[in-house]
Amino acid sequence: MEYQTALLSPFDPLKPSLFELLSSQQLSSLLPPSLRYFLVVLTHRSPRYLLPVLNSFDELYALLHLLLERYFLYTHGGGFVENFYGLKRERSLPAGEIPRALIATPDLVRETLKLSHKDIWRNLVVVVGIPYVKRKLDEGYEINAPRALLGGNYTRLPLNANFRERIRHYYRWFLQHIYPSVNSAYSFSRLAFNILYLFDNTKSHDPFLWLIGTRVRRLNSADYAAIEALSSPSTSSTSGARRGNLGITSILNPRILLNTFLNSFKFLLPTSIFALKFLEWWYASDFARQLARKATEGIQLPPPIISGLSSSLPPKPGMVSSKTASPKRETETHKGTLTNPPISSTTLLPILTVSPFPAAESANCPICKHEVVTPTACQTGLVYCYTCIHRWMNGEHEVQERFMREAGRRGRWEDGRGRCAVTGRRVLGGTEGLRRVII
Repeated sequence: MEYQTALLSPFDPLKPSLFELLSSQQLSSLLPPSLRYFLVVLTHRSPRYLLPVLNSFDELYALLHLLLERYFLYTHGGGFVENFYGLKRERSLPAGEIPRALIATPDLVRETLKLSHKDIWRNLVVVVGIPYVKRKLDEGYEINAPRALLGGNYTRLPLNANFRERIRHYYRWFLQHIYPSVNSAYSFSRLAFNILYLFDNTKSHDPFLWLIGTRVRRLNSADYAAIEALSSPSTSSTSGARRGNLGITSILNPRILLNTFLNSFKFLLPTSIFALKFLEWWYASDFARQLARKATEGIQLPPPIISGLSSSLPPKPGMVSSKTASPKRETETHKGTLTNPPISSTTLLPILTVSPFPAAESANCPICKHEVVTPTACQTGLVYCYTCIHRWMNGEHEVQERFMREAGRRGRWEDGRGRCAVTGRRVLGGTEGLRRVII
């Protein structure tokens, strides 16, 4: 009785949920932009060889996608990404499900519902052809949409136009007037089929799959056994080379190499997803910074030895330092600058800075020592006059020029160009990193 109740139950264990199907579609749509971004990064290093590949990326990806999907449809019964989710494609049954036959003879049902040669090419059109055409139409629409805002001179067919210009004009007219409605109808039909599939009113979740009579199902035990038997070289042929050990000639067979190469993508996809998620977590979390901080806690670096900075060296016995010999001149020379300037991490030279004002005099500019005019904030949070900090960032302030002219300091000091005038820290973006303060 329990067995008969299970057979009459509307629950179908081989029917995938809508969330599985949407996840596989989303993962499949993320592959082209990810590969394009990876190719763009490589093209910056070798533009001579990879720039033609990048310019023809859509066509090359469609060709590789066609080979990959064709191989997986013939061997695994489903698409490349669908096999990752344990899904397959089979022909739809117009008369309904046959749970008794599926339990009694799963191999016979599998062979009966297996996609034929024509069904595989129809599915390739849906999986490869339609997404490729949609990507090209979306790209063309984004490129030609701004032309409609420029007026009729840019959208009107030119006089004495040749055949190519006419085709281009009608193509742009189609993108501007017809394609938005077609794209909206396609998106609405997909949404309608998803809702119908969710409530078991249709066997296909996609309108194009419904047109070609195909549905997506979960892999069962018979499918896994057939896939494993197909991948096993001992059962695929009775020849001696395939029965036990493959010789060099069999291994170098182009067909075997192609099948091995295409089958390796089955393991490359989850590995790449794991690596991508790991890198995303590594750069988003604070674990990497804490690990680097703990690794450098016990390292004590000696202070840098700076040639030409006499103030950092102790005076020799019997000699009087310049600071003691002429305090008045030293005060005038370093007026407004710190006695212990920061050191540049790249050139190991001291950086020219000015001393900040105390809290009671915070309304004055640290550079010109006068009241702040047109207050402008640096990335360090300090406020200066706009003209003072702008000229300081460009290395054109009179304080910098006067300081660098005295005592031959060029080549022995940094004038603070591109840095905060008080802290000496590098300002990202230069003068573009300055922000006006509205009071």
